[in-house]
Amino acid sequence: MTDITASLELIKRGADELLIEAELVEKLKTGRPLRVKAGFDPTAPDLHLGHTVLINKLRHFQELGHHVMFLIGDFTGMIGDPTGKNTTRPPLTREQVLANAKTYQEQVFKILDPEKTEVCFNSAWMNDLGAAGMIRLAGQYTVARMLERDDFSKRFGNHQPIAIHEFLYPLCQGYDSVAMKADVELGGTDQRFNLLMGRELQKNYGQAPQCILTVPLLEGLDGVNKMSKSLGNYIGIYEAPNEIFGKVMSISDDLMWRYYELLSFLPSSEIAKLRTAIAEGRNPRDVKVQLAQELVARFHNLTAAVAALEDFEARFQRNAIPEDIPEVQIAAGAEGLGIAMVLKQAGLTASSSEALRMIAQGGVRIDGEKLSDKGLLLQAGNTVVLQVGKRKYARVTLN
Repeated sequence: MTDITASLELIKRGADELLIEAELVEKLKTGRPLRVKAGFDPTAPDLHLGHTVLINKLRHFQELGHHVMFLIGDFTGMIGDPTGKNTTRPPLTREQVLANAKTYQEQVFKILDPEKTEVCFNSAWMNDLGAAGMIRLAGQYTVARMLERDDFSKRFGNHQPIAIHEFLYPLCQGYDSVAMKADVELGGTDQRFNLLMGRELQKNYGQAPQCILTVPLLEGLDGVNKMSKSLGNYIGIYEAPNEIFGKVMSISDDLMWRYYELLSFLPSSEIAKLRTAIAEGRNPRDVKVQLAQELVARFHNLTAAVAALEDFEARFQRNAIPEDIPEVQIAAGAEGLGIAMVLKQAGLTASSSEALRMIAQGGVRIDGEKLSDKGLLLQAGNTVVLQVGKRKYARVTLN
């Protein structure tokens, strides 16, 4: 039972909910490798750190000796997952899905062991299901039960359209679990309804229901909104080493611990030691550097991580940017906010005209670099260090 207790500790690290723990314990007691499933619809070509929270958890299962199935939703990606959407999402073309799927496979093996990972495509069984099979599948669930899902019920109540094909998405995701004979399925907290669908369909098909593990949605650089490319608050795993390093260093000290818990491969005991060290006076910046280097090394290599630190120190420390500078939150519209207005609202200049004058005189730096573009637009989700003259600084986050 000690091994099972240790396994549960790793499985539950950073997780939001485990359903149902007693069932998972019974599955672990069998001693056989569990079939662990996580699905990804290839809706965009690049992954960011928010996606890796789930992939990291798959790695934990690999470390425990279980069989990981990385499912690429090449069939469901053409339907479009309505989860969390208040409007119907346009489906992708077959060509878009396949192109994105190729890059997904390349990127996930930065984290997962390719020798221990089974890559699956749900078109393998969904194409064979056919029209008659899809109708039988649709008969497994009622419209009333579908409308229990939060996003569907809100849209229905607000008289917003819900396309019939959107009801098929959770059914298809649930059927994936049947076809794959999953013991465990992982997903974000916004996937809870779809994950439960898998349990229900497995019961209907005479299988033991899968256990469900949900993981949190990682906050982006602003520390408020879910990490998203559309909000510009993301860290892409294929970004340049200096970009990854600099973005990690820009997060707040509080958010740093969230990133450590969900992104770092350090044991929990080591992270606890870092917390203690900071409480006893260690500079949080040093601990953040350690996290930034770990992530750069994972997605590039150790040499790149060392070089990124050197570049960061050259741009920031040698420009004598103080450690303790004001944190400012500024609202930005959909089109972003001009740099002159940002400087004014951050209290670094008395007016936007003064801001423009300081830029023209070479007296403004952004992230350690001299700014010359008076028309620069900063997008929501970005966090930057601004300097005006020799003594005025602010770390500005645009929401």
